[in-house]
Amino acid sequence: MKPTGYFTHPACLRHDMGAAHPECPQRLGAIEDRLLITGVLDALQQRTATPASTAELELAHDRLHIAAIRGLSEELREAVTAGGPSHLAVDPDTALNAHTWEAALAAAGAAIDATEAVVAGELANAFCAVRPPGHHATRDRAMGFCFFNNVAVAAKYALQRLGLERVAIIDFDVHHGNGTEDIVAGDARILMCSFYQHPYYPEWNHRSDDNLVNVPVPAYTRGLDIRDIVETMWMPRLQAHRPQLLLISAGFDAHREDDLGQLGLVEQDYVWITQRLMEVAHRHAKGRIVSVLEGGYNLSALARSVEAHVRTLAEI
Repeated sequence: MKPTGYFTHPACLRHDMGAAHPECPQRLGAIEDRLLITGVLDALQQRTATPASTAELELAHDRLHIAAIRGLSEELREAVTAGGPSHLAVDPDTALNAHTWEAALAAAGAAIDATEAVVAGELANAFCAVRPPGHHATRDRAMGFCFFNNVAVAAKYALQRLGLERVAIIDFDVHHGNGTEDIVAGDARILMCSFYQHPYYPEWNHRSDDNLVNVPVPAYTRGLDIRDIVETMWMPRLQAHRPQLLLISAGFDAHREDDLGQLGLVEQDYVWITQRLMEVAHRHAKGRIVSVLEGGYNLSALARSVEAHVRTLAEI
């Protein structure tokens, strides 16, 4: 049986948005510690990501946006060297430090590398333990802790560089993947399925039409209701789309212990969702799934949920 890949990069630990920011480097440490002590990590094929190139980012992002993030990073690096500020805010929730550029390239690069390896048949599927996350990054804007849209870049890469014809993006973060929607809306090759707490961040003209199956749910929605949404609203569209690759924006802040959301999922819900997506992948995509970390800010709940998700992917 082919292994499940585990992609990450040391640069992802060096991006930091300031003391007490919930999107912190400790998130990756908590995940890796949990996978290590449970023995799951030993069953995975661990790989270090290759940073994405500018040309690869341009598959999903405006060239000026990429240049702006790079320029701000260089300015900040010079400022830090001269004894200036260590962070530069790009919106009220999102800031760069001297290592953000490298971390963002590594995060997008992990999604690309995992996609290449899975499509080539080297791996059964893969999980990317990366940060900064990506699903709020629009074609031309960084926001919501995100700079580049890792999953959208990987989807466009699969279609334009690897020759796939149909891809699905599944987003189960508590927040709506507005950036992903912005990039893929109207592209019939990509089906985006999501649920998310609403009203909540971000303020966005949420759409559910054409190639978008975006399902807003109220606060305190529990796992059984989410499972019903997956079964009745996602699955028919996924089966009809017949994706050749499933990409998951794997946010775990819909967990009932996570204070950045008010949904009620638990680990077994993530197992069930993962199993249902694997069924679609085995039917239409030769089992090919690439899952990329998004949110999840209660370190214990995050680590336990990722373990459940990855254990299911690896069938261990």
